[in-house]
Amino acid sequence: MPVSLLPSLLLSILIVGYSPGPANIYSLSCALNFGRKKSLKMWLGLLTGFSIDAIICCIAVHYIGLAFGDYVGYLRYIGGAYLVYLAWKIYNGGTGRSSEEASCSFFSGMIVQMTNAKMILFELTAYSTFVLPYSDKLYDLFIVAGWLLIAGPGANLIWLLAGSWLKPLFSKYKKAVNTIMAIILFVCAILILFPGII
Repeated sequence: MPVSLLPSLLLSILIVGYSPGPANIYSLSCALNFGRKKSLKMWLGLLTGFSIDAIICCIAVHYIGLAFGDYVGYLRYIGGAYLVYLAWKIYNGGTGRSSEEASCSFFSGMIVQMTNAKMILFELTAYSTFVLPYSDKLYDLFIVAGWLLIAGPGANLIWLLAGSWLKPLFSKYKKAVNTIMAIILFVCAILILFPGII
């Protein structure tokens, strides 16, 4: 990637990564409900899921091109269904403390990120825009994947820290906040499942 394209890549990262999306809303919700320490464990799952996706996308783009990108859309069904499940868990407050905490775990964070079609499609777009026209080296794809960590897990961490900072303010409105977070996650799921709805 030419250095002259770095500002464009960073602007794309800012717009896509830091705007509200499933993983960002989920990070905020976990932090508001469980605080920073518990949410950071979930964030490690988000980081792991994003890294796995980024590596798979790099290798797939390098060896088979963007042809596999047509199949990424199928992940939206898994991701959308999981977001509906998480929205229900957040709204319902779980059936018990251990059940509730399971909805903010390393595994749940990893699943949210690995099925986040928004970020996978962003990765593919970034590779096809900022790397493939200039290089066919796997190394160059991994460099851009490293930059994309700012968009995925970096943004998720900012939303998580904002949630942990706001937790004392919203603690007495927990049910209302959970309801709003559940509705937002449900809307994200609907938009993922039915992209032409808007």
